[in-house]
Amino acid sequence: MTHETCTNATLPVLTLSTKSILESQVIEPGLCTGCGACIAISTQTESVMADSPLGPLPQFSGEDPPDAAVRVCPAYRLSYPDLYRSHYQSLPESWLLGTVLRTRTGHATNPDIRRLGASGGTLTAVLCHLLITKRVDAVVAVRQGVPEPELARAVLCHSVEDVLSCAQSVYVPVSVLDILRQLEPGKRYAMTCLPDQAAALRALQREGFGPAHQVVYVLGPYTGTALYPAAIRNYLRSKGVRPNDPITSLKWRAGEWPGYLEIKTQSGQIFRSNKVYYNFLIPFFITQNSLQNMDFANEFSDLSVGDAWSPALEAQGQGFSVFTTRSQEMEDILQEMCELNLLTTKSIDPVKASEMHGHMMDFKKRGGYIRNQFRRKLGRPAPDYGFRPSPLPFSRILVECVISSIFLVCRTRLARWLLSLIPERIIGPAFNRLRLGWKALSKPTKRKGLGNLTMIETHKASAKS
Repeated sequence: MTHETCTNATLPVLTLSTKSILESQVIEPGLCTGCGACIAISTQTESVMADSPLGPLPQFSGEDPPDAAVRVCPAYRLSYPDLYRSHYQSLPESWLLGTVLRTRTGHATNPDIRRLGASGGTLTAVLCHLLITKRVDAVVAVRQGVPEPELARAVLCHSVEDVLSCAQSVYVPVSVLDILRQLEPGKRYAMTCLPDQAAALRALQREGFGPAHQVVYVLGPYTGTALYPAAIRNYLRSKGVRPNDPITSLKWRAGEWPGYLEIKTQSGQIFRSNKVYYNFLIPFFITQNSLQNMDFANEFSDLSVGDAWSPALEAQGQGFSVFTTRSQEMEDILQEMCELNLLTTKSIDPVKASEMHGHMMDFKKRGGYIRNQFRRKLGRPAPDYGFRPSPLPFSRILVECVISSIFLVCRTRLARWLLSLIPERIIGPAFNRLRLGWKALSKPTKRKGLGNLTMIETHKASAKS
């Protein structure tokens, strides 16, 4: 399938057989990432992203969506090498971090913004600066508590106050790209999004979709794992909270860095869980997208940011970011912010930056590929990103057999029910010890060859690339 240039007014309509590809190969098998790209380009206003136990899923109306929806879907056959060539004009030097202009550690200089942010407040500070300097007319960001405390939505921020209300992490799936329908013609936007959403956005831009080109700055977090919405209800059930006691407030990383999960209910109960403790929910409620996607460092964003997991920085007890710029314009903006004392930064070697998240990068780059291959061998659909990792030692495949077996067992209804019976004071510390022990045990295998990781293309380059 070649890439055709499309506009919002002239997008061709999918044939029934092509539409069925999305339903049978993406949505029904549970692979849909909920990015919202297919709804963004829909010509049918009745087509929407609807909430489900698996997060937001597209609901198509009529002869919908256009055939470009297949080409931009990050859960189907979106070739990353092709996308690299079309967006960056070359393949990356580093397949761990992607295209890199510069890597830094640092934080927002403003202590209030730094405290609000999940990892140093860097993303929040940059978004505020883009608005203040009128480089953009509005910002697309995700806000927890919209339309209900337990839910989250992508919103349009027109002021610094709006941006600050979106600070903090959200660990459940949220559709973002469907908001492209709401962009005003002629205006410029910055957007925060996850790796699969950033890739889909770049694919929409490659397709010539007008609203996608109005997003002139793409920013996003390093993204390892997300949780299905049922994780929160299971957590509350373990605390003895009844279903008729609704949530009135939910924060994923409240308080001082690294933060804690905080949930308030209508009855006045308040529950707090240290971040490293409520990670016990991950094996039981990890999303399929977390397991299938091979991009951790948000490689198609202009600026990607993660927690700076470094013993020296962690010892300071405050939030620090590690961040990567991928466009010259974004690099110039960050230098300007440093000169204005809006950011406090220090340059760091890209290798050192990747080592801060080496375990998760391996989980994505090699683990994601292996897990997708497992699905294919079982005759089940899996996304195809057009490349495979090398080296891929047999020992790494064996480790993935263990990891995938754990996820397979933990995601059963019985395991989730048993989890709800175990008090957090037991499961939290126990899981943290097991997590650290497993990381130490598997580190030699998971890090073996990671520093020399390359990607071998498995597709022929498309005509447009």
